[in-house]
Amino acid sequence: MLRSIVGFRPDEESQWVAELACGHARHVRHDPPFSERAWTRTPEGRAARLGSALECARCDARELPEGWREYRRTPAFTHATAPEALRTRHTTKPGVWARIHVVAGALRYLILDPFEAQERLAAGDVGIVLPETGHRLEIEGPVEFFVAFYRRAAPEAQEAGRPAEGGRR
Repeated sequence: MLRSIVGFRPDEESQWVAELACGHARHVRHDPPFSERAWTRTPEGRAARLGSALECARCDARELPEGWREYRRTPAFTHATAPEALRTRHTTKPGVWARIHVVAGALRYLILDPFEAQERLAAGDVGIVLPETGHRLEIEGPVEFFVAFYRRAAPEAQEAGRPAEGGRR
């Protein structure tokens, strides 16, 4: 899945790592003959790439970024109380991941863009929602579920293992 570059940082070996809008990171080494990325060698070259897109294999695997913490959770919804907004196409905000937790029954989680996929989530299953990815839910009958939202934890919260700043559990 393509994700925008929002910054760069060197790793422990002084190799450049692109920080992506999704919260993941990807090395962008200039390592001829396999990788021709001479632009990584100068601040101007890296700055020119901000906002451009790179493939993120971790998003393809729907892997929640390290250091991201739950900051909000919906109440438990049932087939009768699930908001209509969850049943129509919507997205999470930039930089926000979500996990759909099915407590009882089943529902269908449809990913609409940038690719199409669907999953049947039954009791005990968790569906992963990527930032800014169009999706919706289909309620198949009696069900109980809630949605937990995640974002990058504030540095002091990461050290203490607490939820993101301003968040609650």
